[in-house]
Amino acid sequence: MTLNAAPPLGVYIHWPYCARICPYCDFNVVRARGRTDEETALVRAITADLTAQAAMIGPRTLVSIFFGGGTPSLMAPEAVASLIATARRLWPTDGPVEIALEANPTDAEAGRFAGFRDAGVERLSLGVQAFDNEHLCFLGRAHDGTETLRAAETAAATFPRLSLDLIYALPGQTEAAWTQTLRRAAGLGAEHISPYQLTIESGTPFDRAVRRGRFAPADEELGARLYETTQAALEDLGFDAYEVSNHARGEAAQARHNLVYWRGEDYVGVGPGAHGRLTCPDGTRLASEAEARIPAYMDRVGATGTGATFTEQSALDQAEERLLMGLRTGEGLALDEVSALPLKSLDDLIESGHLVRNGNRFAATAAGRLVLDNVTRRLILS
Repeated sequence: MTLNAAPPLGVYIHWPYCARICPYCDFNVVRARGRTDEETALVRAITADLTAQAAMIGPRTLVSIFFGGGTPSLMAPEAVASLIATARRLWPTDGPVEIALEANPTDAEAGRFAGFRDAGVERLSLGVQAFDNEHLCFLGRAHDGTETLRAAETAAATFPRLSLDLIYALPGQTEAAWTQTLRRAAGLGAEHISPYQLTIESGTPFDRAVRRGRFAPADEELGARLYETTQAALEDLGFDAYEVSNHARGEAAQARHNLVYWRGEDYVGVGPGAHGRLTCPDGTRLASEAEARIPAYMDRVGATGTGATFTEQSALDQAEERLLMGLRTGEGLALDEVSALPLKSLDDLIESGHLVRNGNRFAATAAGRLVLDNVTRRLILS
């Protein structure tokens, strides 16, 4: 496989440590207290893992590096700089590389923003989630509204690009209040906003609270109204809904690393619990999954060079995944990318107004996005 023929490459680096674990979170995270030596060893293991996976796939065009978690803004800026330098050395490129990092708006993390910028981070994804203290307390966040505003202002002044994450469908939240939250976020200098409806994930503290009757999640009708409110409010504020839960002020503000996922491109996943998708030089497509426990991840890197196991994806697996990801975006996907699927319901869904087709490409309409799970299920099972 030549370099030009290989898919573009993103790098995802998972940092599993958090100062506090939020009650809605089902990600692979641990409390960060007293783990300094382990964190130093983990940076070494991630560096070795990157090197091993680079040897597997050969030369590639690097387009993005994303630090997620967990809370990567708890990392030392020097560690971030080292991992960025490693990725750039392994996959040199003359073109632009988006380097993004997730952060929380606590004063402690905001104090590191300049260090992350100097390390090479140019896009900050700030986990605001809410602005009022009542909602922040409900969500178990470690920051209050005042810290949120300070951090957003600091981030906007520090980084070329700022993205804000928000959660909606919170208990008692009205459409008017949610609209005001979106307007407030847009006024903080962000060019990218990612609003996510609160979902109750199995095994989380929120799951247990719901089962015990402590609060009730938004019903389907309210969730749909709040979703439609999101689309209308952000469009009015100049944001394009280029993906179901991601809105950007123009194409340049879109998250390039997220597009790697949604376009079915390749990405290396390193760090405990990280996932990846890689195309080998012989054309084989692999799904990777790293050991979730930190000691097990580091032990596996030491024993095999990489912390992940690799599974070959069948043509059907690839087509289903491409459909699930591609229909989330405004640009949609090409029919020949999912030729392994029968798609017998395609014409019916076009006729019902849930899909639109333009030549070889098809995409979900606004009505289709509202019931996207059902649309993709019909296409896959048809």
